[in-house]
Amino acid sequence: MERTKMTEPIIVAEHNIELDEYIIRDMTDEEIKQRKKDELESELKMQQFAEAAAKKAEAEAKLAALGLTADDLKALGLG
Repeated sequence: MERTKMTEPIIVAEHNIELDEYIIRDMTDEEIKQRKKDELESELKMQQFAEAAAKKAEAEAKLAALGLTADDLKALGLG
């Protein structure tokens, strides 16, 4: 699944509840830097999750080839 990244300038909408005012503005350089950092961290986490899911599926396939399930391993005290 490919994610679409936003291009600059990125707009920020702020709402002041007390005054019921809305402010629409471009992100500051610091906000853009943090957003990019957050995107990279998110991509890394998604990649790690996908790798872990692939390893789990591979392990389950090996168990199935042996006629076992994860519950079988737990019953044997191995899982």
